[in-house]
Amino acid sequence: MSIAIRRVTLWERIAENRTVLSIVFMAPAAVLLLLFLTYPLGLGIWLGFTDTKIGRVGHFIGIENYISLLGDSIFMLSVFNTVLYTTVATVIKFILGLWLALLLNRHMPFKSIIRAVILLPYIVPTVLSAIAFWWIFDSQFSIISWALTKIGLIDSYIEFLGEPNHARASVIAANIWRGIPFVAICLLAGLQTISPSLYEAAALDGATAWQRFRFVTVPNLLPVLSIVLTFSILFTFTDFQLIYAITRGGPANATHLMATLAFQRGINGGALGEGAAIAVAMIPFLILSTALCYFGLQRQKWQQGN
Repeated sequence: MSIAIRRVTLWERIAENRTVLSIVFMAPAAVLLLLFLTYPLGLGIWLGFTDTKIGRVGHFIGIENYISLLGDSIFMLSVFNTVLYTTVATVIKFILGLWLALLLNRHMPFKSIIRAVILLPYIVPTVLSAIAFWWIFDSQFSIISWALTKIGLIDSYIEFLGEPNHARASVIAANIWRGIPFVAICLLAGLQTISPSLYEAAALDGATAWQRFRFVTVPNLLPVLSIVLTFSILFTFTDFQLIYAITRGGPANATHLMATLAFQRGINGGALGEGAAIAVAMIPFLILSTALCYFGLQRQKWQQGN
């Protein structure tokens, strides 16, 4: 009795090939990334080397845009503002976010409700938060100035957004308020992955609370810290909505970040090539910060013997 052997078709071989299936399933996401990320990035880099203006096709001018930016005092001020804004806001967000995460990791009543309330600043649209802070820092209707005046600590209202240093501190405070929930919730998730037995063993060995935090919490939380730090730096460095809605870069360009200056020069000013060059100039800073965070993560793996 003969048994007929069915030949496997080409389509069946393709359907059983995991590599091909992976490519097929990843193709839609790859196309979206290509259209909405890769193409705009490539176009922005190209525009940075041209003198393109709105309504006029530009010509290739090499690095002239970047050379002119090095002598632009407003651009250099925006670089200083961006670095200051990112550094101060990120450090304070991490200190307060870590403290809040440690607090929420304890057993307390209504912990779920407290977590939901803490997330509100991050859930609220950025523009709405910016408008609220714009009223809080208003020179005539500021609730902070009103309260301090009633208490008797000041005699006249504070110019939060009218004086350069006050304006810088105001927008940094707004960014900290908005960014703390993201840091706190992410670090809280990392804290809950640490085994309680490690703390119990450390306590039995006579470790103090600070020693448990330093030798148990921090090493085990460092991978999460590195990832959250990377995202926090990226979000803060490229912040646009908060600054533009509150100060629009004023007073006297004191709060202009590289992102807001790129928008002002490229869109409002019509100089697309110059605006693109300012935006592209942000990339080395972002790569450097990402590399530092990645190095911290790899160092943690090395410490664990991986």
